[in-house]
Amino acid sequence: MKKFSYLLIAVLAMVTTACEKELIQNPRTTKVADNFYTNEAELEEAVNAVFATLQFTGVYNTAMPAVGELPGEDAYDETPANDGGVYGMLDDFNVIPQSSLIANVWEDSYKGIQRANIVINRIQDIDFEVGATKNTRIGEMLFIRAMLYFNLVRTFGDVPLVTDEVTNPQEYFGQVRTPVGEVYSQIIADLDESIGLLPVRNDGNKGRVVKTAAQALLGKVHLTLKDYSSAKSSLLEVVSSNVHDLVAVDEVFSLENELNEELIFVVQYASGINSNSEGSDAYRMFNPTGRQDGGLAGTKGHGVLKPDFYALYADDDARKGVYVGALESGLAYTNKIAVPSTVVGDSGSDWVVLRYADVLLMLAEIENELDNSDEAISYLDLVRNRANLGDYAGATDQQSVFEEIDLQRRLELVWEGHRWFDLLRQDRAQSILGITDANKLLLPLPASQIAADPALQQNPGY
Repeated sequence: MKKFSYLLIAVLAMVTTACEKELIQNPRTTKVADNFYTNEAELEEAVNAVFATLQFTGVYNTAMPAVGELPGEDAYDETPANDGGVYGMLDDFNVIPQSSLIANVWEDSYKGIQRANIVINRIQDIDFEVGATKNTRIGEMLFIRAMLYFNLVRTFGDVPLVTDEVTNPQEYFGQVRTPVGEVYSQIIADLDESIGLLPVRNDGNKGRVVKTAAQALLGKVHLTLKDYSSAKSSLLEVVSSNVHDLVAVDEVFSLENELNEELIFVVQYASGINSNSEGSDAYRMFNPTGRQDGGLAGTKGHGVLKPDFYALYADDDARKGVYVGALESGLAYTNKIAVPSTVVGDSGSDWVVLRYADVLLMLAEIENELDNSDEAISYLDLVRNRANLGDYAGATDQQSVFEEIDLQRRLELVWEGHRWFDLLRQDRAQSILGITDANKLLLPLPASQIAADPALQQNPGY
């Protein structure tokens, strides 16, 4: 597909992917939009194609997890020379506009947005056998579009906001970047609408989007904007739903316990399907170079954990050895990505986007910001006790409680793609990481996009 512009690469043809354990999808087929989407079955194919974009390299396969983790202080790129240095650039804050990883983030995200826009536009005129299913599909598309824009706006700042189906890419040349505030307004509007359309639970297919996913994401969006009251309200809806709970540490990321009640939204992968093409590449990318000790060789070393971070786990912390592991050499790594049973780039682990422990820790942070230390500690202790650490017994002033919440977010959510974005929303990235140039808090727009459409202005400093 030729890259005429940032929107043309989005999709005028829909490609579906099959995966045995997730959404029921048809064999791969190219469909021309103008001659398709005439009935419920064809719209379901289109919906599946939107979910499929979340598995792409530039979204939750490897790129967005790396963007969310490598710039932080807990992980580093052990072997930057691998893969053209694109992961090491994130680690060293010297990302160049020509980075293929950044291009993947932009292009794959807009592919998903275009596909979601197509469904939202076309589904209105299609009759569904069950009306509630139609509402659910619209809610799913709004959620995914909001999630993709949330990733984009946190990564690049101002980005083109497109909420209509693109039928003629030429019409979109010359579109400038939309201010961050307007993008966030659309994200919030999409999530608000999706909450009214999504089911409370979907026991028949837990891989789909449910109401609590939209509520949790909306809470995270409001927290990012420092609207603590709105964030608290959204996250309390997740708690009061009684749909989710903490599970044992060794069950959260277990392949035998996928889609457990702690997980709110995941992007699904499966090993050994379609010639080993449906697994995640995260194991290969984010493990120590040439990992041994029971793992597979061929790993790239782009996500090794720093020794001082690994040392933060107390010996009796139940997460040590479960969430994180260490080789005999001393190199530490995330243990949340299962060793593939086939080839090194085919892990069966789902990528967890939202889970209940994150909700509890966000509520703890919010209550602390609102000067409600007792409530903050009560949420904090749920996570600490699950980790076998007991109740928090430190000082109860706001700063001390914040530091403990922050520590538990690091230990609990390591290598789930949150750390960098936590530092950004807390305005601490420069002080914690020693970044002297504030321009480095945003990534550059891909050079290929600016070359295709000069109306797109590059971020300062690039």
